[in-house]
Amino acid sequence: MKSKKGAMILNLITLLCFTTTTSTCASHAARIIAEEGGGDEFSSSSSSKPVWNSNDKNNRRVIDVKGGPESVVWVVQLSDLHFSVHHPDRALDFKDIVGPALSMINPSLVLITGDLTDGKSEDLLTMKQNEEEWVEYQNVMEDVIKRSGLNKSIFFDLRGNHDNFAVPAVGGAFDFFSKYSINGQLGRNWNVNSITLQTGEQKYLFVGFDTTMSIGLRGPTNLFGHPTDELLAELDLKLSQWNSQSTQPVTKISFGHFPLSFSAPSYTGKSLKDIFLKHSLSAYLCGHLHSRFGKNLKRHHQSSHQFLPLPKFFQLNIHQISSGSTVNCSFGAPTVEEFWEWEMGDWRKSRAMRVLAIDKGHVSYVDLDFKSGAKRTIILPTFPLDSRLMSSSSSRSKYDCGVMLPSSYASVRALVFSSSPIVSVTTRIYDTKAGNLILVMETSMTKLVDKTSRGDLYAAPWNHKAFEDPSPDRFWLQIEATDIQGRSTLTELMPFSINGLSAKISWTWKEFLVMGCQWAALYYPMLWSALYFMVSILLIPKALSILKKQYTYKNFIANKGFMNGAAWVLQELCRVPIVWYGMLGYLFHLVLFPWLVGQVLTDGDGRGYMTYMGWVVKSLNGKGKNYYLGSPDIMVVVLPHLFFVVLPAVLVAAALAAEREIYREYFLSRSGKKEDDYDQENKRSLRCDYWGSFHFGDRWIQKVLLVGCLVIYWKHFKLCRALAKAYEMNPLIHFPLLISRATDLKEKFQKSWASKRTSLLNLSNNFLTGPIPSSLGDLSELESLDLSSNKLSGEIPPQLTQLTFLESFNVSHNHLRGHIPQGK
Repeated sequence: MKSKKGAMILNLITLLCFTTTTSTCASHAARIIAEEGGGDEFSSSSSSKPVWNSNDKNNRRVIDVKGGPESVVWVVQLSDLHFSVHHPDRALDFKDIVGPALSMINPSLVLITGDLTDGKSEDLLTMKQNEEEWVEYQNVMEDVIKRSGLNKSIFFDLRGNHDNFAVPAVGGAFDFFSKYSINGQLGRNWNVNSITLQTGEQKYLFVGFDTTMSIGLRGPTNLFGHPTDELLAELDLKLSQWNSQSTQPVTKISFGHFPLSFSAPSYTGKSLKDIFLKHSLSAYLCGHLHSRFGKNLKRHHQSSHQFLPLPKFFQLNIHQISSGSTVNCSFGAPTVEEFWEWEMGDWRKSRAMRVLAIDKGHVSYVDLDFKSGAKRTIILPTFPLDSRLMSSSSSRSKYDCGVMLPSSYASVRALVFSSSPIVSVTTRIYDTKAGNLILVMETSMTKLVDKTSRGDLYAAPWNHKAFEDPSPDRFWLQIEATDIQGRSTLTELMPFSINGLSAKISWTWKEFLVMGCQWAALYYPMLWSALYFMVSILLIPKALSILKKQYTYKNFIANKGFMNGAAWVLQELCRVPIVWYGMLGYLFHLVLFPWLVGQVLTDGDGRGYMTYMGWVVKSLNGKGKNYYLGSPDIMVVVLPHLFFVVLPAVLVAAALAAEREIYREYFLSRSGKKEDDYDQENKRSLRCDYWGSFHFGDRWIQKVLLVGCLVIYWKHFKLCRALAKAYEMNPLIHFPLLISRATDLKEKFQKSWASKRTSLLNLSNNFLTGPIPSSLGDLSELESLDLSSNKLSGEIPPQLTQLTFLESFNVSHNHLRGHIPQGK
């Protein structure tokens, strides 16, 4: 019945739309049919819209992309929307801009790569789910889909780390992504989802995946992607689905939230990079980092057979391997394993959108900035490619070996999307060999006309061999489009290399830090290097002192040098025992004991404690614990504390001790006293002077060091304040040293009589929290029970009132209710 109704509506719309454009009419028809019952499977009588094919025996989802231009498909990517109750402009701008933009672009897919909502308090310190933000996301997306005229099923949204803050379990009460996201509403509940676009014989495989934590911690220790071995196996399977059944090469693109620099390896040490290299992806699309770190958050990965440790930790530039390497054209030569990683800007502040096109195997994109409002015209050059950020070694190999598709090199091509009719498109090529731009080619581009069209592709024939050159950035391309109202739109000048060479482009230091550093691999080397260094500068001078090798200020003056100076300064710290032992003890505490305790999930029993290895949290079923969650995410707490608080504190303390010795020598020289006289007569007064008044007179070095102490204190205070807000910590109750004692009361009881019955049990001042369990084991011989001065609450179990031998029962300074047993 629904299909007949849909057909009647389609016929009516067809009659009404004779005076409108074909693409607009078909767009609305497809949307209405989908609303009438199309769901994930729909078809349109117009060939300009995608047709779902769900009858594949291997359960593969395929969209038959009908209409011209047949050689090109394009998709839209959005990322890091961060819809927030504190910043309503993000959702309002998204609703006003994205719907009309998608209607104009008419993509085959819309990919939203994570961080759909913000999940932060107004002061940015508390991070957990807010259902109001998710309701807003759902409403805005429904409006955008309606205004775009696109089918809902071509939208794919992924979970980001902000969408996972404080979510104890997927599918639980606080997992709003599963309830309000498009993937959740359409039943795409898997960690890996794939969709294939098909035009004629060409296939374009898109595989998206979710690597957020299975138990979502609160931020800031929820920063990395955590792929499991099961997810990597599923991803490998999805990327292989057409390997044995397609006669034509399949263009493979994957999309996720986290860049590889912020993705941890699996339990067995496998990584996303291994899978992507195995399949030689064209590109991996991601978000997460936003635009504030730079515009060149791109990275080219290529397999290397040189077993060097450096690539495990760093990639120093955008291109891993120089494009100057030779090409092997011999029969049976191994194929190049490579892929591009393209992080895109955020909607949160940058209002960014990406349009990505695949033209006869060539993948290109343009990043758009909507901060100034909607775009009237968008131009995406699809060939030639930008030699800085899109060239690949495989393209160069195919060109040099003569196995490329000749028709793909025969013309300059560009997609043009416009809200007004375009009257002319012009391509210009400049030569920079002389050091400045010299126009060497200017020609009009012609729109390729099809019976039905999904978009406008313009082309200009050229002699591509005339632009072969050993320099990858000698020739530069620019395209200009003019609409019917005379408004002109220009693309940015971009270098290109017909023979597939890559132009060198360098990261800024911020871009290198977030894209070039493999932080998951760097965490433990950085942690142990810092700890070993600090322990060494404490123990080695002490050992030298014990071995009677003394370094003094007088020795340093007589024989100046860095080593003598460092040894003297650090030995002076050893001569202040309370500081030296305090520093050493604190370092051992950081390794052996918890750092902090806090509420890491949304509520309930989500309180856990953090060590340098991760969080320890009770399991949801109450049986056992989950150990070391959030590793290496905890590095955002651990490393700043070590490098910006502990290490500076050790060095400043040593410098203050050395300054005290300098002043001591100065005092002796001015007073004319002997050292023994000074030691006996003035030791007490000098100690009081130094630690009390600090002699603010002329001791400018001391003043500088004291300012340094204040800076360290302020940095530490800010870190502690942020953590206290983030994890709802009370410094008096949740002090880290107490966490090893603040355990569940039932565990305390059970440990007390695990081996034998007991008659006396004293658990006072044990920082016990929560109710007294109703089932505590065999207490039949208990005579005295002291639970005073804890944080117990709730009812006193009746079991305790029925004990025959109980004579003393003390529960003072708690919050308990009920009958207190009297001595018998």
